[in-house]
Amino acid sequence: MCGIVGLFLKDKSLEPELGMMLSDMLVTMTDRGPDSAGIAIYGNDEKSSGKITIQSDNPDENFKNLDKEISTITGTPVSLKIKSTHAVLDVETSSIPAVRKALKEVRPSVRIMSAGDTIEIYKEVGLPKDVAARFDVSKMSGTHGIGHTRMATESAVTTMGAHPFSTGNDQCLVHNGSLSNHNSLRRKLRREGVHIETENDTEVGAAYLTYKMQQGSTLGEALESSLDDLDGFFHISSWNKRWIWCCKGSNRLQTCRYGRNRSICSIRL
Repeated sequence: MCGIVGLFLKDKSLEPELGMMLSDMLVTMTDRGPDSAGIAIYGNDEKSSGKITIQSDNPDENFKNLDKEISTITGTPVSLKIKSTHAVLDVETSSIPAVRKALKEVRPSVRIMSAGDTIEIYKEVGLPKDVAARFDVSKMSGTHGIGHTRMATESAVTTMGAHPFSTGNDQCLVHNGSLSNHNSLRRKLRREGVHIETENDTEVGAAYLTYKMQQGSTLGEALESSLDDLDGFFHISSWNKRWIWCCKGSNRLQTCRYGRNRSICSIRL
């Protein structure tokens, strides 16, 4: 099964050490997930600025002059910071939707890892220590973050199959367990127009939360609904700028073996 680590710093003097501490925690969980690893870092909240983290299998080609092309299309200032296969586009928060649209036009093969005021998501195939070193996670600062080490069970070991998954602006999700109804739920969500890229069951869980929130649910309400709508045994942790939500469930197809085990909790940061 996969490994999950998370850290929220109450002492501001420790914020420059957030990445270093999370890296050490991630490496400690290697035995729980040696296939791939990822991390979401929440930096300082600058009200007027936003960021979009992107990934490419061909960064040398896809990241070249990308900031200039997007700035020309959108008419907004854009800066680009490259980290291996990932890059962060710094933009005005109000321009995030326009930049996302422009990305699809000029670089359709580039994948968006996250978007928001503070969040950056980095994830790749490989041992946790190698993934953390690849993106210099130990040098990153911030207020809180969550990491995941994956042991693949139901789908291929790929970058897009790694966690965390983005579920909306400044939101992310990690998962430990297995969803038994992800194929039927994936088909349903796609019919509703929800974009799902992989065959990974966790992405279906993330897409489900996104869909419920698009319908007007809060993140907490969406997680409450997941306890009824997601089959299998699972632990989900979903984070944003102000809240940490965790839920666990053992539903329907697993009831006879594990019993009906459901709970949800939250922490306001």
